Amino acid sequence: MAHTLEFAADDLLATHPIEEPLIAGGVRCHGGFLADGTYVSPRTAVRGPAIAAWQEQHRTTFGTEILHAPVETWPPGYPSVEQARFLLRNGVREPIIATLSRIGTVEGFGAMIRFLAPADMQRFFDDDIRGTAMDHLAKGLVEAHARDEAGYGDEAGHDRMWYATRDIAFENPVTHDETALMMQRMGISFGAQPDPDGARQRFMGKRAFEDLDLGLELLISTMLRVLFVEIKAFHTFAWAEELLSDTELVAGEGEAARIVSYIRADETPHVEYLRTALTEMRDRTFIGESGRKYPGTDIIGPMWDASLEESLGLLEDQNRAATVAELEHTLASHPKGADLLAEFHHLEIAGAGA
Repeated sequence: MAHTLEFAADDLLATHPIEEPLIAGGVRCHGGFLADGTYVSPRTAVRGPAIAAWQEQHRTTFGTEILHAPVETWPPGYPSVEQARFLLRNGVREPIIATLSRIGTVEGFGAMIRFLAPADMQRFFDDDIRGTAMDHLAKGLVEAHARDEAGYGDEAGHDRMWYATRDIAFENPVTHDETALMMQRMGISFGAQPDPDGARQRFMGKRAFEDLDLGLELLISTMLRVLFVEIKAFHTFAWAEELLSDTELVAGEGEAARIVSYIRADETPHVEYLRTALTEMRDRTFIGESGRKYPGTDIIGPMWDASLEESLGLLEDQNRAATVAELEHTLASHPKGADLLAEFHHLEIAGAGA
């Protein structure tokens, strides 16, 4: 399909013909396996080659490289594998179960992006945007992303796949209601439905470019935030795969870790299309509501920097605080809670000095 740069939505949503579906904990998931046993991610039969073609076309036309933030930009996941193993060895499973539950819940929020991409992106740019990823955001790309994260039809997406991972590793440890309570303690609205109008209202006070279309600025802000979450998540994948492959500490004979590896593969096209579309915007000229024109570097550059700062600062601190609060909640009634908490924190200090 790489001979063209224009694709129909149905093409970008197409999945490879698979020999065997992916079943995780009795749940039919998206994606599946080829005849040789190779896992293939959902909706990548055309989407993958299309993204590669758009990237190559951009490099050829503009002579610039695709925007990138390496995973090393972010600190390793928290808690560390050693801290998590310490808790499990001492029978303290709840914080790890809560972490896996939180990941699954947050993954489900990815469906929100399908409501944000304007149908006509061309009106916001002075340049011709045909044959680009940005022109295909509302023509299959964000819908594919939403389906990957929150599932579609009878096929589970990443939210339920993370829950299946948790349930396999810890043998169905929590009910739906218990999961909701955990998420409430961690400040996450479990089961909340996408609310694009509410998102627009909340974004009003965060705007940086009043002359840009509100929906467009919200889309770019969301794309950046999701991109950095996706890149940082590769630390989470490494953490989960290592921890959940330890058959002495978790159940499932490594099956939970294998599911995480499939989710990791699925996330790659998300990172690629997001950074490609953002690069295409950066190297073009925006048209404001007033008709004034703005170099893309003046829009994407500051928004990239602000979103990255938030990801490395506020969001990192919030995630860490939620993890510690859940651990303290669990250990509050444990007979050796104070000692376990002290050793948990000591392992982080010892690891940092290693």
